[in-house]
Amino acid sequence: MSPKKAKKRAEGANSNVFSMFEQAQIQEFKEAFTIMDQNRDGFIDKSDLRDTFAALGRVNVKQEEIDEMLKEAPGPVNFTVFLTMFGEKLKGADPEETILNAFKVFDPEATGILKKDYVTDMLTTQADRFSSEEMEQMFLAFPPDVAGNLDYKNLVYIITHGEDKDQE
Repeated sequence: MSPKKAKKRAEGANSNVFSMFEQAQIQEFKEAFTIMDQNRDGFIDKSDLRDTFAALGRVNVKQEEIDEMLKEAPGPVNFTVFLTMFGEKLKGADPEETILNAFKVFDPEATGILKKDYVTDMLTTQADRFSSEEMEQMFLAFPPDVAGNLDYKNLVYIITHGEDKDQE
């Protein structure tokens, strides 16, 4: 293939957001979009975001925070825009940062620590649920401290680097 054709092909690959993800991933994003689109109008708006936060237990989200989220979109957030935004966020994203950001959703004060009971509840009752055996394995590998706190920043570091930060 000539360099010109190869370049054109590479550019074309990024132009269709659906080509960035596998079919199973697109289906998961569609499920997430459907959950967030509380009023089922095909768009995620301010009230949908507020309702989504409330469903996750965050009832006092500032209007500015919701406005900032919606400003990231080039226009109304339909599924294609939603998928494009995730594609842009994930493109070149550090896996460590991506996993940390997932934990940060449950740590609005950004302490870096979550209660073991809370983590257990979230991982066994939401989305792809963990079994009690999987929870046991996780806490054996990453034991919480004596107060029942899980240092998720260290957990993520170990997951992405294969060793404890303190052991370097």
